[in-house]
Amino acid sequence: MTSSETEQDAGGDILRVIIPPELTGQRLDKALAQLCPDFSRSRLQGLIEAGDLHLNDKPCTVVSRKVAAGDHILIALPDLEDSTPQPENIPLNIVYEDSDVIVLNKPAGMVVHPAVGNPTGTLVNALLYHCGDTLSGINGVRRPGIVHRLDKDTTGLMIVAKNDKAHHRLTEQLQDRSLSRVYRALVAGVPKPAKGTVETLIGRHPGNRLKQAVLKSGGRTAITHYQVAEVFHDTLALVECRLATGRTHQIRVHMEHLGYPLIGDGLYGIQPQTLTARLKRGGYQPAAIAALQAFPRQALHALQLAFIHPATGERMEFSSELPDDLYNIINMIKNS
Repeated sequence: MTSSETEQDAGGDILRVIIPPELTGQRLDKALAQLCPDFSRSRLQGLIEAGDLHLNDKPCTVVSRKVAAGDHILIALPDLEDSTPQPENIPLNIVYEDSDVIVLNKPAGMVVHPAVGNPTGTLVNALLYHCGDTLSGINGVRRPGIVHRLDKDTTGLMIVAKNDKAHHRLTEQLQDRSLSRVYRALVAGVPKPAKGTVETLIGRHPGNRLKQAVLKSGGRTAITHYQVAEVFHDTLALVECRLATGRTHQIRVHMEHLGYPLIGDGLYGIQPQTLTARLKRGGYQPAAIAALQAFPRQALHALQLAFIHPATGERMEFSSELPDDLYNIINMIKNS
């Protein structure tokens, strides 16, 4: 295991980590921040200083302690004081709203619902403030109104149900595929053929619990239709992806499976040295290469959303412009 696992014991949640060779010599807090993306570095520092961490079965409270390959780390995660999400005055970019649904643009860095490591500051906290108690309760108190999710660092359109009737009907549309979602992804390489369908089984990666993977057996059927929208220097491409199913990390897993991983993807992305070599061969300027290497998230945006309104039966379609960070990096590589 080269990443983090969270499990339950009699005292609550336990986070277990083994340090991989490539992080030898790094500070304890910095290494943990890379291996535990659901936790901020400051949150990890607080846990270390509070005495909640054991390094190789011994207590360690020094955040700057250097780690070595194979070090075993155990962190006891304190229980949340209140497991029910609380309303928080967090601005929302609402595209459309009525008494049944909300369509919104989710920014990068926002987690959809509270979980270990992200008890506050989530989309659900913001929705509770905005809507009060007028959200569907089908998914329980921790995920009210959430019909489908976007990864923390994926931007773009989401739909939220404001009552149970709307939630049921939207869930049915997800299943019969009348609710459609179109994404744009910036990938390393140029997919060939330029248009196609990926259909695989997707499930938990056997060696890394943070990741999903294409499996030969087990898992769940995942279908992505893709089409190359634009090519840059024959080394990068902007790809349109249409989801026929909605598995965790589906587009990221499928594009990596095809050999065209997303730029900026810390879990499924291309190795930095490999990307640099490809970009140099493509004739990119140093500034563009540096910007692509430093892109801080998976380059994925939920561009379009269409559904049948759960109350009126009207077909509704929404589009969202690329966020500034993705728009700017694409302009840079066009002009490189």
